[in-house]
Amino acid sequence: MDGGLRGAAAVSRRRSWWGWGWEDAAVAGAELERLAGLLGGFLGDPGRPREAPEPADLGLPTPRVQPPGALAAIADASDAGRAAHSHGLSFPDIVAALEGDLDAPCDLVLRPRDEAGVTAVLDWCSTDGIAAVPFGGGTSVVGGVTPRVGDAYAGAVSLDVGGLDRVLEVDIASRAARVQAGVLGPALEDALRPHGLTFRHLPQSYEFSSVGGWLATRSAGHHSTLHTHVDDRVEGMRAITPRGTLETRRLPASGAGPSPDRLLLGSEGALGVITEAWLRVVARPGFRASAAVRFADFTGGARATRALGQSGLLPATCRLIDATEALINNAGDGSACLLLLGFESADHRVEADLRRGLELCVDHGGVPDPPREGRDDAAGSWRSAFIRLPYVRDAILRLGHIVDTFETAITWDRFEELWGTVMERTRAAVTDVCGAGLVTCRLTHVYPDGCAPYFTLFARSRHGAQRAQWAELKAAASEAILAAGGTITHHHAVGRDHRPWYDRQRPPLAAEALAAAKRALDPAWILNPGVLLDR
Repeated sequence: MDGGLRGAAAVSRRRSWWGWGWEDAAVAGAELERLAGLLGGFLGDPGRPREAPEPADLGLPTPRVQPPGALAAIADASDAGRAAHSHGLSFPDIVAALEGDLDAPCDLVLRPRDEAGVTAVLDWCSTDGIAAVPFGGGTSVVGGVTPRVGDAYAGAVSLDVGGLDRVLEVDIASRAARVQAGVLGPALEDALRPHGLTFRHLPQSYEFSSVGGWLATRSAGHHSTLHTHVDDRVEGMRAITPRGTLETRRLPASGAGPSPDRLLLGSEGALGVITEAWLRVVARPGFRASAAVRFADFTGGARATRALGQSGLLPATCRLIDATEALINNAGDGSACLLLLGFESADHRVEADLRRGLELCVDHGGVPDPPREGRDDAAGSWRSAFIRLPYVRDAILRLGHIVDTFETAITWDRFEELWGTVMERTRAAVTDVCGAGLVTCRLTHVYPDGCAPYFTLFARSRHGAQRAQWAELKAAASEAILAAGGTITHHHAVGRDHRPWYDRQRPPLAAEALAAAKRALDPAWILNPGVLLDR
């Protein structure tokens, strides 16, 4: 069915140019004062919060390149446009923006409205030696859209695909939708809802991230089991490369050689600009049941989580939170870890699945919370804090402290060793580098053969040293992860921040094969230089 639905409705609210989300939703007033007081208890008095400069006050250099006449109508050289497209939402990105230090701003923002426009931009960039950095929602937390491309290029442009913002078709019989890359999460769900369907992919960045960004970074959603990554939700894809269009055949499955979809998935804009995809969708769930379970220690909770992951029950939510994180998010008093367990279905009631899941938890020492009416419970408190967290993170950075997350995946036989090693080494680094701080952990995704530990660190910072101290902490945590056998990223992608460790994790022959694909699709090496591989 041809939906022809617009993916981006006009809104009056204004996005923050430097940080997360809507300007009017930022942590401010009494909420900011309470946060400063809470942090002051273990990180020290941060002083007055910084205010980000206005784009016009950044002193951005004059663009080094000018668009040809055919592209002038879609080119933006304004301070506001360039500032907002010269970074993502990683820790160093945000701190640099707060400090007014955009050391490698893009020269122009190009906003094509169709594939012909994308092709024209890539043709110009290839001919004139200009780097092109694909840009979707701009929510990368690993430096994936930061146009830091070096001196080998005449300039750098941000290629914003937000104009490709339509849900083109909804195939109810096959439960699939053909979606352009610029469609954001809420717009996709709005288009599917009248058909009783959902994409069921809800990363924390869902409100502001795009379909193309999910595909390019192999995004993982909020659901803990089964199809955790977007990879498994793709029937076919289409991308524009400097050599031409790469379109894969739409199929439910295929055994015809290496999958071309997998070449584009996770390519981070280095091989082509993803413009649309056929996505597998599902019926909207109408039956839900959930509960919270407390454990005396994290390893006991992890063993229960493993039992759930290997049970075949496939809970939608199976998230283990350590005691410190539960305390910080007002979901506990710091004496117990918390497992959030939930089931959903579009076909049948799920209370029996929840009962069996709780039995497994009790077998491993868990104590279920008594049921309560509404969401005024530990699980509800944590969910509310989780949704608000990106705004809180920005506020902590404004206060001059350090807060960041890093995640990995590991098989169950090595989980406890990795968890212990990473916690110990990261805590030691926080003490050595910053003097005071906290490190917490939660398990976000659960597989029969392993899990995804997700760590958060809070640390005191010296004035003017936030980025340098963060770099030391990032290196210590990343080294600990690789030493313990984990992956440098489970779902945050590689970008520029993870490159040193990705290069070591990736087999050398795989690097050569990727470079060969890059040469075949992007002979001038103009697409997102610096991510995944170097020229």
